[in-house]
Amino acid sequence: MSTIALAAMLGTTAFATAASAQTLRMAWSQDATGLDPHKQTAFSSIRLLELIYEPLVRLDDKLEIVPALADSWAFTDNGTRLTFKLNPNAKFHNGARVTPADVKASFERLLDEKTGAAARANFLSIASIDTPDDATVVFNLSQPDVPLLAAMAGINAAVVPASEIVAGSIGTTAIGSGPFKLDTWEPNAREVLSTNKDWAGGKVAYDGIDISVLPDETAILASLRARQIDFALINDPLVATLVPNEPSLTLNRTPVLAYHVLQLNPSRAPMTELKVRQAISCAVNRQDVLDTALLGEGRITGPLTMPAYQSDPASLFCYSQDVARAKALMAEAGHADGFSATVIVATGEPPTAASEAQVLQAQLKEIGINLDIKMMELNVYVDTWLKGDFDMAVALNGGRSDPYTMYNRYWTKAGNLQKVANYIDDRLDSLMQQGRVETDLAKRKVIFAEFEKHLTEMAPWIWLYTGYTYTAQQKTVDGFVSSPTGSLFGLTSVTLKP
Repeated sequence: MSTIALAAMLGTTAFATAASAQTLRMAWSQDATGLDPHKQTAFSSIRLLELIYEPLVRLDDKLEIVPALADSWAFTDNGTRLTFKLNPNAKFHNGARVTPADVKASFERLLDEKTGAAARANFLSIASIDTPDDATVVFNLSQPDVPLLAAMAGINAAVVPASEIVAGSIGTTAIGSGPFKLDTWEPNAREVLSTNKDWAGGKVAYDGIDISVLPDETAILASLRARQIDFALINDPLVATLVPNEPSLTLNRTPVLAYHVLQLNPSRAPMTELKVRQAISCAVNRQDVLDTALLGEGRITGPLTMPAYQSDPASLFCYSQDVARAKALMAEAGHADGFSATVIVATGEPPTAASEAQVLQAQLKEIGINLDIKMMELNVYVDTWLKGDFDMAVALNGGRSDPYTMYNRYWTKAGNLQKVANYIDDRLDSLMQQGRVETDLAKRKVIFAEFEKHLTEMAPWIWLYTGYTYTAQQKTVDGFVSSPTGSLFGLTSVTLKP
């Protein structure tokens, strides 16, 4: 069994001085906020848990669905029956084989409202789960559900041991079936992972990963320069742009599906008024925020960031800054003199969040909105965000390969993150349901284009832009492939040169 030492087990030095040649020395600036794969929403948590746990299927670097714990799958009975055949060699880190019973228990846990699973809303079409033999899992659906398979490709749908669910230890121990085992976790300091020699996905060419948590990304770059670390996840575009200047380093830069957004709370006055929300949208100069906070390292986006469904943002409501129109809307709403509000911002995720908030603060000041910026440590921010306890929030939210799995949890009446969104209407809910059952891609694009148009016009949130995922590595690290999801799963293909 892989146990988690919450206290220091190997000392508190920033780097593993005794690391062998087969250890990948790594650093990132933000640590995981928890270890329950079904509950975690923070990027820092997802990046760690993707190395430890596995879903039934996963997305590759081209956003295609490929095998993970399942070798094969098929929809039958007009799309109301989804059958998986499990990899017979899949084992958990405790040596136990991954069985259909584990899959069933995992999804029953996901569907239990008491769990508070982050992706629960994506699986509500599952009416029952059958396990006819020791290799087969059958999901019986209440209706056709086209995006269900894509929803199962995320780590929030990880399969965990049924025995650990019964024991109530999910989140306190980290027993997955993935390529690495978590041997040590010193929160906000260090993680030590060893390679899972029994991983059914193949052989990893080194013995483990030693991760240092360094909140200052300039310190990460300095450590790369000094060759104290081999590989790093970089979130700050300013630091990333310096990497190519180093002859011993390589920068990997990939556009991501995740999006930067100013989330309004339409349940709090005066954001309850449509014209106020629309005024905020018109007052924001998205390009200016992008250029100032991210050095232009990104592109303006609407809600749909996945390549198959992207639209021209210029066609969306008030995507070109129009201060005069914004002031007129404020006056029509009875707020010509403006109002005061607070925006919550996380420290370190993303590292540009404070800069984004400051630019937005200045822009909204032009229409009389006095914005007070409240900085929070990430774990406090996440708790506050999940409760919907804010006027506005600067956020970096994860993207998905399918519009339904990306937004169902926010913008449907059954969405489990409705408390975060605090807005829904019949049109949004209807369009989401239509897109859920439609199998024709061309028709789905029309449905979700209308969804995006309506959502931006109602302006519960102000979508800003997408950026890039950056990793930096020594020239001795070879084979890493970046993903638009930001996943570090590509570390399984890495080889370390002497």
